Amino acid sequence: MKSVKEVSIESKILKRLENNPNCLKLVNYLFADEELQEMQEYANNVSIKRLGFNDHGPVHMRQVVGNAIKMLNILQESGIKTSLELEEVGTFEDSMCAVIMAGMMHDLGMMIGRQGHEEMSAMLAQPLIDRTLMHVFPDDLHKRIVIKSLATEAIIGHMSSRKIHSIEAGILLIADGCDMTKGRARIPLSINKTPKIGDIHKYSANAINRIGIHHGEKKPIKIEIEMSGDVGFFQIEEVLLTKINSSPAKEYVELYAGVAGQEPKCYL
Repeated sequence: MKSVKEVSIESKILKRLENNPNCLKLVNYLFADEELQEMQEYANNVSIKRLGFNDHGPVHMRQVVGNAIKMLNILQESGIKTSLELEEVGTFEDSMCAVIMAGMMHDLGMMIGRQGHEEMSAMLAQPLIDRTLMHVFPDDLHKRIVIKSLATEAIIGHMSSRKIHSIEAGILLIADGCDMTKGRARIPLSINKTPKIGDIHKYSANAINRIGIHHGEKKPIKIEIEMSGDVGFFQIEEVLLTKINSSPAKEYVELYAGVAGQEPKCYL
């Protein structure tokens, strides 16, 4: 049984993909996949109840997909080609399919634990990626291989712990870092009262009021963050900025953040 929040995000994702028939076929397959849903929910159980971290489940993974789609669309509208397009081995829609799958599966490794979860996510995702691509591209081996490889790079690179090289993986990295508003910390804060390692992530995320992703003024993508308190700067400087600085898509992003009522700081 999906939550109201999951259904709401899915609706927004579908609307953003109206002009991408293969992407629509892919996300509808993923949204209906019962095994993927169970894996996402159990990853969240381990993340929140066992480890005391923020949401790493179905809502978070869908939110990351939504962020990534928005950023990729902005790049396309700004005339920026993806790595698959630049290398002439795939289309913009192929890039979008890869990033969508990576977003929906990047935190599956949290079912096992936090340390090295990106590698575990990549391993657990392989059979899901294979059958999803066979459903969408049954007669195109080239697309299945290229998209699978790209999605795996994005999954394994989403923690900035491994060097990534594609624009697509770089967008997924930033999209993941952008999901840090107070809603993501609501459940962990309500059920975990004993101090634990990782608490700063909950409290800093709880200070993030709003994140906006728009067309930029100096660069294609503009990220704007409004906070209720200074503790939110941890999320920006230690999490999001680290990811942007490690991203092959860094040159396309400008970042502004500040406490509500104050002049925002320009980071990039």
